[in-house]
Parts: sequence; C-alpha cells; structure tokens
Amino acid sequence: MKLKNLSLTYSTKIFKALSEEPRVRILNLLKHHGELCNSDLEQILDYTQTKTSRHMSYLKNAGIVSYRKYDQWIFYFIQDEVLGLLSHIWNYIEKDHVLTKDIEVFDVMFTNRELTAFRYKKIKERIRS
Repeated sequence: MKLKNLSLTYSTKIFKALSEEPRVRILNLLKHHGELCNSDLEQILDYTQTKTSRHMSYLKNAGIVSYRKYDQWIFYFIQDEVLGLLSHIWNYIEKDHVLTKDIEVFDVMFTNRELTAFRYKKIKERIRS
C-alpha cells in the first residue's frame, strides 16, 4: 500500500523522525538492505544498544518502521507506505559521505561474516534448498 496523501499529523511525525542524524543513518541502512536487526545496526553505526533501541522505538512509534521476529532476532524494515516518500528524500541526501560510509561498513562487515544479516541469509538459503 502506498500513501496517496499525508495528514499534517503524520507528515510532522515523519519530518521529526528525520530531524535526528542517528535515525537518518538507521533509515539509510534499512533502505539499502531491506531489513536489519538491532545488533547489526549497533555494530555498523558504532552505537550503544540503548541509543539504537531508543531511536528504533521512535521510528516504530512514528509508523515509519515495523519489525518481524525470527528466532531470537527482531528484524526491522521500513513500512511500504513510507518507502516511496523516503525514496524521494533520499534522492537528495544519499551521496552524503556519512551515509555512503555506513553502506561501505555494512558491506565489509557482511563480507567478513560479522553480521546477523549474513547468518540469517545462510539460514534462508538452507531452508530453500
């Protein structure tokens, strides 16, 4: 489902959510990689568990992200309704050096098998086989 129009209240929530750099960095990673768990976000962004959880709670309460549980992990993803709007905003900020560095860190850590995302991908591949 895509948003056809925004209420003032919902728009304000989205823009407030984007007013903090940690939340923008988290959303950038979620936009590029679909879904990630808290521990991966903590490692990539070098944030504490408390900081990551606080910002994820804000994004959930704003209706921007949702989650699904798998085993002991909780994977967060951007709501489909908001993805289109965020994509338009990202056209203007995705070249920022901090955001591109976050993507590079993810790629290195994923390649080095340091992330839950890597383990989860392997589990899904085994299930499909």
